[in-house]
Amino acid sequence: MKNTSIVIIEDDEVLRNAYTTLINDVDGFHVVNSYGSFEDASKSIVNDNPTVVMLDIELPGTSGIEATLWIKKKLPKSYIIMLTVYESEEQIFNALSNGASGYLTKNSPIAKIIDSIREVCEGGGPMSTNVARMVIKSFQKNQESPLSKRETQILEMVSEGKSRSQIANELFIDSETVKTHLKNVYVKLDVSSRADAIKAARKDKLI
Repeated sequence: MKNTSIVIIEDDEVLRNAYTTLINDVDGFHVVNSYGSFEDASKSIVNDNPTVVMLDIELPGTSGIEATLWIKKKLPKSYIIMLTVYESEEQIFNALSNGASGYLTKNSPIAKIIDSIREVCEGGGPMSTNVARMVIKSFQKNQESPLSKRETQILEMVSEGKSRSQIANELFIDSETVKTHLKNVYVKLDVSSRADAIKAARKDKLI
Protein backbone atom coordinates (compact mmCIF):
# COMPACT_ATOMS: atom_id res chain seq x y z
CA MET A 1 0.00 0.00 0.00
CA LYS A 2 1.24 3.49 -0.79
CA ASN A 3 1.92 5.90 2.08
CA THR A 4 -1.35 6.79 3.81
CA SER A 5 -1.48 10.17 5.56
CA ILE A 6 -3.86 10.57 8.48
CA VAL A 7 -5.24 13.48 10.51
CA ILE A 8 -6.81 12.86 13.92
CA ILE A 9 -9.37 15.28 15.38
CA GLU A 10 -10.12 14.15 18.94
CA ASP A 11 -10.54 16.33 22.05
CA ASP A 12 -9.32 13.66 24.50
CA GLU A 13 -5.56 14.31 24.53
CA VAL A 14 -4.63 10.91 25.98
CA LEU A 15 -6.67 9.09 23.34
CA ARG A 16 -5.40 11.37 20.57
CA ASN A 17 -1.77 10.71 21.50
CA ALA A 18 -2.40 6.97 21.82
CA TYR A 19 -3.98 6.81 18.34
CA THR A 20 -1.07 8.81 16.92
CA THR A 21 1.60 6.54 18.43
CA LEU A 22 -0.14 3.29 17.46
CA ILE A 23 -0.93 4.38 13.91
CA ASN A 24 2.58 5.71 13.29
CA ASP A 25 3.91 2.27 14.24
CA VAL A 26 2.18 0.77 11.20
CA ASP A 27 4.22 0.56 7.99
CA GLY A 28 2.81 2.86 5.31
CA PHE A 29 0.78 4.96 7.79
CA HIS A 30 1.74 8.46 8.91
CA VAL A 31 -0.19 10.82 11.19
CA VAL A 32 0.57 14.20 9.63
CA ASN A 33 -1.26 16.17 12.32
CA SER A 34 -3.64 15.83 15.25
CA TYR A 35 -6.03 18.40 16.71
CA GLY A 36 -8.19 18.82 19.79
CA SER A 37 -11.03 20.60 18.01
CA PHE A 38 -12.39 21.25 14.55
CA GLU A 39 -11.66 24.96 15.00
CA ASP A 40 -7.93 24.17 15.36
CA ALA A 41 -8.00 21.65 12.52
CA SER A 42 -9.78 23.98 10.10
CA LYS A 43 -6.74 26.30 10.02
CA SER A 44 -4.36 23.67 8.63
CA ILE A 45 -6.17 20.54 7.49
CA VAL A 46 -6.38 21.62 3.84
CA ASN A 47 -2.57 21.92 3.80
CA ASP A 48 -2.29 18.58 5.64
CA ASN A 49 -4.29 17.07 2.75
CA PRO A 50 -4.79 13.73 4.53
CA THR A 51 -5.87 10.50 2.89
CA VAL A 52 -7.98 9.71 5.98
CA VAL A 53 -9.45 11.89 8.72
CA MET A 54 -10.30 10.22 12.04
CA LEU A 55 -12.98 12.49 13.48
CA ASP A 56 -14.50 12.49 16.95
CA ILE A 57 -18.25 13.04 16.73
CA GLU A 58 -18.56 14.76 20.14
CA LEU A 59 -16.13 17.65 19.77
CA PRO A 60 -16.26 20.90 21.76
CA GLY A 61 -17.51 23.74 19.57
CA THR A 62 -18.30 22.50 16.06
CA SER A 63 -19.46 18.89 16.26
CA GLY A 64 -17.98 16.09 14.20
CA ILE A 65 -21.19 15.81 12.18
CA GLU A 66 -21.03 19.50 11.21
CA ALA A 67 -17.29 19.24 10.57
CA THR A 68 -17.84 16.36 8.14
CA LEU A 69 -19.70 18.61 5.69
CA TRP A 70 -16.93 21.23 5.77
CA ILE A 71 -14.13 18.68 5.37
CA LYS A 72 -15.82 16.92 2.44
CA LYS A 73 -16.32 20.26 0.72
CA LYS A 74 -12.68 21.31 1.18
CA LEU A 75 -11.13 17.84 0.82
CA PRO A 76 -13.52 15.79 -1.34
CA LYS A 77 -10.96 12.99 -1.84
CA SER A 78 -10.29 12.48 1.88
CA TYR A 79 -12.03 9.62 3.66
CA ILE A 80 -13.62 10.32 7.05
CA ILE A 81 -13.93 7.73 9.82
CA MET A 82 -16.15 8.88 12.68
CA LEU A 83 -15.16 7.98 16.25
CA THR A 84 -17.80 7.90 18.96
CA VAL A 85 -18.71 6.68 22.42
CA TYR A 86 -22.44 6.68 21.65
CA GLU A 87 -24.10 4.39 19.12
CA SER A 88 -26.95 6.76 18.30
CA GLU A 89 -28.89 5.86 15.17
CA GLU A 90 -29.57 9.53 14.44
CA GLN A 91 -25.89 10.43 14.72
CA ILE A 92 -24.85 7.49 12.55
CA PHE A 93 -27.16 8.42 9.70
CA ASN A 94 -26.40 12.15 9.95
CA ALA A 95 -22.66 11.43 9.78
CA LEU A 96 -22.98 9.02 6.86
CA SER A 97 -25.30 11.34 4.93
CA ASN A 98 -22.81 14.19 5.45
CA GLY A 99 -20.09 12.15 3.75
CA ALA A 100 -18.44 9.97 6.40
CA SER A 101 -17.04 6.71 5.05
CA GLY A 102 -16.92 4.73 8.29
CA TYR A 103 -18.20 4.78 11.85
CA LEU A 104 -16.33 3.23 14.80
CA THR A 105 -16.86 3.21 18.53
CA LYS A 106 -13.86 4.37 20.56
CA ASN A 107 -13.57 1.03 22.33
CA SER A 108 -12.74 -0.66 19.01
CA PRO A 109 -9.43 -2.59 19.20
CA ILE A 110 -6.53 -0.79 17.53
CA ALA A 111 -6.31 -3.67 15.02
CA LYS A 112 -9.89 -2.89 13.96
CA ILE A 113 -9.04 0.81 13.57
CA ILE A 114 -5.98 0.00 11.44
CA ASP A 115 -8.01 -2.39 9.29
CA SER A 116 -10.70 0.28 8.93
CA ILE A 117 -8.19 2.83 7.64
CA ARG A 118 -7.05 0.30 5.03
CA GLU A 119 -10.67 -0.55 4.20
CA VAL A 120 -11.79 3.05 3.50
CA CYS A 121 -8.76 3.57 1.26
CA GLU A 122 -9.98 0.60 -0.79
CA GLY A 123 -13.48 2.03 -1.09
CA GLY A 124 -15.05 0.18 1.85
CA GLY A 125 -17.32 1.44 4.62
CA PRO A 126 -16.01 0.07 7.92
CA MET A 127 -18.29 0.04 10.96
CA SER A 128 -18.18 -1.37 14.46
CA THR A 129 -20.26 -4.52 14.78
CA ASN A 130 -23.00 -2.83 16.83
CA VAL A 131 -23.18 0.10 14.40
CA ALA A 132 -23.47 -2.21 11.39
CA ARG A 133 -26.21 -4.14 13.18
CA MET A 134 -28.08 -0.89 13.83
CA VAL A 135 -27.84 0.14 10.16
CA ILE A 136 -29.12 -3.24 8.99
CA LYS A 137 -31.93 -3.16 11.55
CA SER A 138 -32.95 0.28 10.33
CA PHE A 139 -33.31 -0.98 6.76
CA GLN A 140 -35.48 -3.81 8.01
CA LYS A 141 -37.87 -1.45 9.78
CA ASN A 142 -41.29 -0.52 8.50
CA GLN A 143 -40.63 2.47 6.23
CA GLU A 144 -44.24 3.65 6.70
CA SER A 145 -43.80 4.19 10.42
CA PRO A 146 -46.02 6.88 11.98
CA LEU A 147 -43.21 7.63 14.45
CA SER A 148 -40.58 10.29 13.91
CA LYS A 149 -36.87 9.36 14.04
CA ARG A 150 -36.57 10.78 17.55
CA GLU A 151 -39.71 8.99 18.77
CA THR A 152 -38.42 5.72 17.33
CA GLN A 153 -35.03 6.26 18.94
CA ILE A 154 -36.57 6.94 22.35
CA LEU A 155 -38.90 3.95 22.11
CA GLU A 156 -35.93 1.73 21.23
CA MET A 157 -34.09 2.98 24.31
CA VAL A 158 -37.19 2.32 26.43
CA SER A 159 -37.27 -1.22 25.01
CA GLU A 160 -33.66 -1.63 26.21
CA GLY A 161 -34.86 -0.90 29.75
CA LYS A 162 -33.48 2.63 29.98
CA SER A 163 -35.17 5.13 32.29
CA ARG A 164 -36.41 8.56 31.24
CA SER A 165 -33.42 10.25 32.92
CA GLN A 166 -30.93 7.87 31.26
CA ILE A 167 -32.48 8.58 27.86
CA ALA A 168 -32.38 12.32 28.50
CA ASN A 169 -28.69 12.17 29.46
CA GLU A 170 -27.69 10.07 26.45
CA LEU A 171 -29.57 12.24 23.96
CA PHE A 172 -28.58 15.54 25.60
CA ILE A 173 -32.22 16.58 26.04
CA ASP A 174 -34.23 17.22 29.21
CA SER A 175 -36.46 14.67 30.90
CA GLU A 176 -39.65 16.57 30.08
CA THR A 177 -38.82 16.41 26.36
CA VAL A 178 -38.46 12.63 26.64
CA LYS A 179 -41.84 12.53 28.41
CA THR A 180 -43.46 14.56 25.62
CA HIS A 181 -42.02 12.27 22.93
CA LEU A 182 -43.31 9.20 24.79
CA LYS A 183 -46.78 10.74 25.09
CA ASN A 184 -46.76 11.27 21.32
CA VAL A 185 -45.72 7.64 20.81
CA TYR A 186 -48.60 6.43 22.99
CA VAL A 187 -51.10 8.54 21.02
CA LYS A 188 -49.78 7.41 17.63
CA LEU A 189 -49.75 3.75 18.62
CA ASP A 190 -53.04 4.00 20.56
CA VAL A 191 -51.56 2.53 23.74
CA SER A 192 -51.35 3.64 27.36
CA SER A 193 -48.18 2.03 28.72
CA ARG A 194 -44.53 1.44 27.89
CA ALA A 195 -45.04 -2.31 27.66
CA ASP A 196 -47.93 -1.92 25.21
CA ALA A 197 -45.98 0.61 23.14
CA ILE A 198 -43.01 -1.76 22.83
CA LYS A 199 -45.29 -4.70 21.99
CA ALA A 200 -47.17 -2.72 19.30
CA ALA A 201 -43.96 -1.30 17.82
CA ARG A 202 -42.31 -4.71 17.56
CA LYS A 203 -45.43 -6.25 16.03
CA ASP A 204 -45.47 -3.61 13.28
CA LYS A 205 -41.65 -3.60 12.89
CA LEU A 206 -41.35 0.02 13.98
CA ILE A 207 -38.36 -0.84 16.18
